Amino acid sequence: MHFLDRRWRLLLLLAWLGYCAWLIFSRWNYIAGFVLTDTDDNMRISQVRALLAGQDWFDLRQYKMNWPEGANMHWSRLVDLPLAGLILLGRLLLTGPQAEQMAVALAPLIPLALMLVSLTLTVRRLVAPAAWPLAIACLFFAGSTMGMFQPTRIDHHNWQLALLALAISGIVDPKRARGGATLGVATALSLAIGLEMLIYLALGGVATTLFWIRDRDQRRRLATYAATLGGGTGLAFLVFTSNANRLPICDALSPVWLSDALLGGALLLGLAAWSPARWQWRLGAAAVAGIAIAGFHALAWPHCLSRLEGVSPELYDLWLSHVREARPVYRHGWRTASFILGLPAAGLIGWGVLAWRARRDWPRLERILAAMIPAAVALALLFWQTRTGPAAQMLAIPGAVALVWLLAPRAFASKNTLVRVFGTSLVVLAGLGAAVPLVVDNIPRKQSTPRERSIAGANNNCPSLWAMRPVAQQPKGIVFTFGDLAPRLITVTHHRSIIGPYHRNGEQILDMMHAFRGPP
Repeated sequence: MHFLDRRWRLLLLLAWLGYCAWLIFSRWNYIAGFVLTDTDDNMRISQVRALLAGQDWFDLRQYKMNWPEGANMHWSRLVDLPLAGLILLGRLLLTGPQAEQMAVALAPLIPLALMLVSLTLTVRRLVAPAAWPLAIACLFFAGSTMGMFQPTRIDHHNWQLALLALAISGIVDPKRARGGATLGVATALSLAIGLEMLIYLALGGVATTLFWIRDRDQRRRLATYAATLGGGTGLAFLVFTSNANRLPICDALSPVWLSDALLGGALLLGLAAWSPARWQWRLGAAAVAGIAIAGFHALAWPHCLSRLEGVSPELYDLWLSHVREARPVYRHGWRTASFILGLPAAGLIGWGVLAWRARRDWPRLERILAAMIPAAVALALLFWQTRTGPAAQMLAIPGAVALVWLLAPRAFASKNTLVRVFGTSLVVLAGLGAAVPLVVDNIPRKQSTPRERSIAGANNNCPSLWAMRPVAQQPKGIVFTFGDLAPRLITVTHHRSIIGPYHRNGEQILDMMHAFRGPP
């Protein structure tokens, strides 16, 4: 145990290298075939290519769609940077296509390193200094989370997960100034990429404020959080916000969220500087600040109080309501729901055990609760949208580690042989998230029909390079196809297309769907 504590940095590096080797080996066919399985992965590499070809830094429109106006994208250049850097580095020694293959293979492994470090720090600070290897093992069974870090998975979700893990490590950092700064920087960078983690990051800000309300000496944590949140978000807006995002839109870092962050940072910085001695005064001041921020947002940006995508009712009915990741977890079938829910449920139990053990140590308990609440919220949100699955699994890992670390030794010490053997095995397997896959994988699946197998084969083969080759050999033009195939088509051929599944381009999506639903 002492070795795991004393040499944790070296051992963590070896664990990351092991994960890298395993992921590259398991995805080698995808790398070799340039298989970008998600529409957003294909669009990301097309965006990076346009940047390297000279497209303006602040112009994020994709001109191979909806020509000549281009498709309006709400993404950020921040995630483009590692990919572009790896491609430029690869071109020094490899051909252009080989450099892109290398980039899509290695780019997801960079945020993986950040997530591993952040989870390790959280476990060491909350559970035990030597318990961190259990978090590394737990990730092996966190399929939704690790799916975002596989080679060729180059969309922005892996960076957002890594920054969320970094934010949690800042919340639980016992060093106040460093913890506040870590949370503020992670929040600003995550907002620069997208708003998917906004709920969890806001909970981190609330927790930091509550720390200060309880203990006036937490003002350094609050001050560094406020300063880095406001300053970091302002800098991110100046450097990464596209021309389209400089309008008061709701679905990306724009003047809407910039003004909220600047106002919130200024108010919290003022509270930290004032820091009255009585907690009642601190509570009242924080409540006034919260009401001021909420009131400002409601009055200044009332159009951002509903769905941030801002799609029309027709577009929602025809398209957005049918997106798989936007459906609740219970609508995906019991097998998929079990795989997604198993680890978050075990983690929540572990968080509860950890909190109970720390019930007489209030400074430690409040940090545990501050990390536990986002995990509970992520689990609850799965019953709204399945897209929260990767965050729910990742946030559950410290709790799952606590479950194994605290209960497995007690089961193993039992005088009852059944409890010692089966109880310990059950705690370890359930805590690490392995129990559900072991059980579910041994339940026979319903045999697919020939028609279903034919459809699955077509879906797998249609985006492949060999299937796209005949299309690529045609004279350059505009190819009409369904939205989910369009990003792949513009990535592996010289053609343009109508539009992909990107909500800002609702008129074009409706045109495409009306055409498919209309008469021949």
